Amino acid sequence: MSHKLKIAGWISVGALAGALTTVSLQTVARGSLAPLPLEELQQLAAVFGMIKSDYVEPVDERKLITDAIAGMVASLDPHSQYFDKKSFKEFREGTSGRFVGVGIEISQEDGLVKVVSPIEGSPAYRAGLKPNDLITKIDDTVVKGLSLSDAVKRMRGEPNTKVMLTIFRKDENRSFPVTITREEIKTQSVKGKLIEPGYGWIRLSQFQERTVDDFVRKVQELYKADPNLKGMVLDLRNDPGGLLDAAVAISAAFLPENVTVVSTNGQLSESKFVYKAAPEYYQRRAGADPLRRLPAALKTVPLVVLVNEGSASASEIVAGALQDHKRATVLGSQTFGKGSVQTVRPLGPDTGLKLTTARYYTPNGRSIQAKGIVPDVLVDETEEGNIFSALRTREADLEKHLLSGQGPESKDPIREKAREEARKRAEEEARKPVADRKVPEFGSDKDFQLLQALNQLKGRPVLISKTQVVESKDEKKEN
Repeated sequence: MSHKLKIAGWISVGALAGALTTVSLQTVARGSLAPLPLEELQQLAAVFGMIKSDYVEPVDERKLITDAIAGMVASLDPHSQYFDKKSFKEFREGTSGRFVGVGIEISQEDGLVKVVSPIEGSPAYRAGLKPNDLITKIDDTVVKGLSLSDAVKRMRGEPNTKVMLTIFRKDENRSFPVTITREEIKTQSVKGKLIEPGYGWIRLSQFQERTVDDFVRKVQELYKADPNLKGMVLDLRNDPGGLLDAAVAISAAFLPENVTVVSTNGQLSESKFVYKAAPEYYQRRAGADPLRRLPAALKTVPLVVLVNEGSASASEIVAGALQDHKRATVLGSQTFGKGSVQTVRPLGPDTGLKLTTARYYTPNGRSIQAKGIVPDVLVDETEEGNIFSALRTREADLEKHLLSGQGPESKDPIREKAREEARKRAEEEARKPVADRKVPEFGSDKDFQLLQALNQLKGRPVLISKTQVVESKDEKKEN
């Protein structure tokens, strides 16, 4: 290495060491913690300098530092994350329930993008896209072979830009192009309807900024359609979570005022907190409490909460709170077990850090982390059983997952056996025609778990699980 390169390398080392010293002092000031380890910091600075001076080609030092930060954060647990400019923008879009695109709910079928439903009032809705339409091309890119997330990225973009989708409409056996102008889309995280006279169904697909207002509006519509509801199903299946205050508000809608909804515990004093069913714990802005617009009958209407392995985080908080207060019967499958709190802190105008800062606990003190919520009534997703549920990844399956903090964890041999059987069944199912292997849409008249929830509300026999194993009493006590 030339003398000039050595000087450049060690100048970089000095600059990084100075920055790290500042971080160390800030860390000590913020949390009264011990200073950061000097020897390891010197190693980090030395590696940075060697890469800058010795690597085969020049490396952008900003990228080196941001990659180092990203790697450091990713090593903690599956949910802590460093946000660069692009990922921070996508994260904020996800929690706001707003994004720029064409406005369709999608899934995948035979390697193509399938339109589940166009969002009402969206550009796709106005362009005439229909449920079950298949998207075969996005502009000049063939969809076959693209992941769902890649397809979504190609359909999103800047407002007022155009994207051409090639549509195959099966029932008309024709393909045709549709040019759609992108615009800001406001997603609907709440759906609902009367299943039959006297019984309502409300589904939450995510906890976003607009979820509480949309939930209140939907409940009002149901009670307007039938003022004498005899039962309600709150459907949280495949709800990955979202905003904590929205989960506290939805819980408060059904619970007595001021009871505990969830508590958190972590290192920082502000992470030790109890959230109650009161406006000061869930209102994001000044003004009237939206829950005041709800019918008083909602506090006492018989309630079933539907959950499955895809119910995580905020949805587990709601299920756990309603279960502990005996306000609802929780029905379905054991939930995902994502019981950790992530705090998002901006690092600048367009970058940020999502850091796990605490664990969630139900009102009775049960840790949700890596355990999940065990339903009161275990019910399979179909009459034939939980065909694929054992194959679904849960929190406890994730590498580097945070432990529950309540007793040791070990691999469940019964679940491992169930996974092996499920793999064999999945292979058999894959050989069947597509129409014969679909799990019915949530809320449809063929939704087996919803039908069992209705039986529960009516006091009729419920077809309990043929495939799920109920935890022992000792395990439940440990939870």
